[in-house]
Amino acid sequence: MSHRVVPAVLIVLLVIVHAQLWVGRGSLPNVTSLQRKVDLQLAANAQAKLANDQLSSEVEDLKAGLGMVEEKARMELGMVKPNEIFVQVAPR
Repeated sequence: MSHRVVPAVLIVLLVIVHAQLWVGRGSLPNVTSLQRKVDLQLAANAQAKLANDQLSSEVEDLKAGLGMVEEKARMELGMVKPNEIFVQVAPR
């Protein structure tokens, strides 16, 4: 009888380990899902870093001189200098 108990216990342990591999916390589908989420977050972080770098560059330009202030006023507010003619070209 004891020679049948050891293989039965080993088979039960193997089934438990195998079940953990497919449905447990560290299962393959769970790990794949988490990896997908990590990849999406890394992409979002890279995009946010680019936006932050651009904003930081604009802040430095605004601190450094009036050229950037003038460019922003012209592009965003449509301001012109005295004796200047504003011509707007519509995109096709």
